[in-house]
Amino acid sequence: MDRMIYTAMSGAKHILEQQATTAHNLANATSTGFKAQVDSFRAVPIVSEGLPTRAFVIDTTVATDFTPGTIIGTSRDLDIAIQGRGWIAVQRLDGSEAYTRNGSLKVNENGILQTADGLTVLGDGGPITIPPDERIAIGRDGTVSTVSRVTVPSPTNIVGRIKLVNPDESTLVRGTDGLFSTQNGQPAQADANIQVASGALEGSNVNVVDAMVNMISLARQFETQMKLLENAENNANKASQLFSLG
Repeated sequence: MDRMIYTAMSGAKHILEQQATTAHNLANATSTGFKAQVDSFRAVPIVSEGLPTRAFVIDTTVATDFTPGTIIGTSRDLDIAIQGRGWIAVQRLDGSEAYTRNGSLKVNENGILQTADGLTVLGDGGPITIPPDERIAIGRDGTVSTVSRVTVPSPTNIVGRIKLVNPDESTLVRGTDGLFSTQNGQPAQADANIQVASGALEGSNVNVVDAMVNMISLARQFETQMKLLENAENNANKASQLFSLG
């Protein structure tokens, strides 16, 4: 009986955690550049003085689906989408380097190129500064150039190149802010082979239909675990009745 309780209890606990992950994915189905989270589970036997007849279900890791999302055209000069593999390097508020696929950019009041969330976009030589009254164009290699809006015609000036990196995805970890960084915390090297599409954004790679089906499946699995716990309780009550008769 107690073996059933151990298995059903731990299974129900982690089903709830997987439902939370799936709900988080669904909530970000329209988030630019979002990468879906994936749960992985395994059974672990309980080793004690008795026989190893009990097992727990544990969450081995929360992995990430790095499949690229759909590229959606926006015709906005400061929107970029990475084509294929790769990441945009940004600077966290604590000064550390992180990586994102969200290419919705803006220029703050100080002329610094930032993400829509206010994080500084890193260039090959540090932050990229945009002169005032300039129109911005971003090339396929991430080169940022400007043209004066005041003087017509005016020459094109290159002000920097966005740092684009392509580290091994197995070495990336997701932070609580949704950004990725390397496991050792060291900055990744810039990759000149990465190309971006200007005037476009990458959509989330969450498949809404699959996520909804998964939610329904998890709900049914949770009900099954609850029924197992009810059966264990009924068996215990009947056993107590038999012992009392004896």
